[in-house]
Amino acid sequence: MSDIHIWIDADACPVREETYKVALRHKVPVTVVSNSYLRVLEHPSIKRVVVSDGFDAADDHIAENCGPGSVVITADILLADRILKAGAMGLSPKGDLWTDDNIGTAIATRAIMADLRAGAMGEHIGGPKPFSHADRSEFLQSLHTMIEREKRG
Repeated sequence: MSDIHIWIDADACPVREETYKVALRHKVPVTVVSNSYLRVLEHPSIKRVVVSDGFDAADDHIAENCGPGSVVITADILLADRILKAGAMGLSPKGDLWTDDNIGTAIATRAIMADLRAGAMGEHIGGPKPFSHADRSEFLQSLHTMIEREKRG
């Protein structure tokens, strides 16, 4: 069994509380990384890291400190790509696993959507669907399954 550690890209993460719940059940340490002070659950296995407000400072901290055995919770596709290259596992707040097989498509889709938004000339182009209770449930199940699989090796 490798040492498991959960990293949360926390500034806009809607599943911090759910992550704590699963982590405490499995006795897995968590590091919450943000650009500003966030309230986190007070527990010896949960650590808060506040980085500078510089562009990508939280992403840089996570990417430089994660590795094999790390589970990174992020909706940031470019950070997901970086952590996969570092040997870590990635999970979106909606419970989607970031993998070498899907990250390229996600990056390409992100670029296409950015181009569409840039060319919209003031028109509103819809964003992602609102975060739902089903998304929360899917995340909980995915994180639990990921930790169980990693514990078994």
